[in-house]
Amino acid sequence: MNSLFAAAQACIATAQLDEKVTATHSAAAAWRDRALTLVDEQAPQSFAAAGRPEQINVVRAAQVAKRGVASPEAKAALLHAIAHIEFSAVNLAWDAVYRFRGMPEAYYDDWVRVADEEATHFGLLRERLRAHGFDYGDFPVHDGLWNMAGKTAHDVLERMALVPRVFEARGLDATPAIIARLRQAGDEQTVAVLEIIQRDEVGHVAIGTRWFQYCCAQRGVESLSTFRDLIRKHFGGKLRGPFAYEARRSAGFSEEELAMLDALAAET
Repeated sequence: MNSLFAAAQACIATAQLDEKVTATHSAAAAWRDRALTLVDEQAPQSFAAAGRPEQINVVRAAQVAKRGVASPEAKAALLHAIAHIEFSAVNLAWDAVYRFRGMPEAYYDDWVRVADEEATHFGLLRERLRAHGFDYGDFPVHDGLWNMAGKTAHDVLERMALVPRVFEARGLDATPAIIARLRQAGDEQTVAVLEIIQRDEVGHVAIGTRWFQYCCAQRGVESLSTFRDLIRKHFGGKLRGPFAYEARRSAGFSEEELAMLDALAAET
């Protein structure tokens, strides 16, 4: 296998957890060494389910287990939910590589790096789950992230706008409060993991910002109004605050975008 696109497709399709993580790290290393190319005679296949273990129980968001730190099981459910986000993010990053052809080489550098880091995040969270006596697959999950990937599979601009800059940016907003709760509960090991993830996720959202702005410039469209229109299209123009302003600024959000998000939140 010498095509980055074929390697990305293989990583997405892999269902076994350890194998997906290992394959991701191996493919990322091969790309960094330029042992993989951007040549692939096969067009991307239609968007489909990503590989995952059979025991993963996918339910509606309202059916996901209650999460918190009040009990060991509630804390495990919280860690499981975050682990599922990171697992999904591995597949999302590889799909951003696999699906969208003809982008600059730097685009693939960025999203391969994201896949590599998300696989590391998943491994760290899975270790913390196991330390609490649980494992990935022990709680139900919902597929909101992957569903949005399907809705944006036709357009790299929409993907860059909505997956990193809406869904993943929401993690920038939520993680500091989770860290505070876990620190209060005395779980400094998990806090250390989440601090790594928060640091890296700022970079991931910034990558989404970079390529969203690139796509807007290529098409001659204004980025603020385009972002607002896509939020209206996919979310009914409603997003919940509060927002982590400094983290979002570090990830490339402009003051105008932050003001727009505040206005939308006020209407929710």
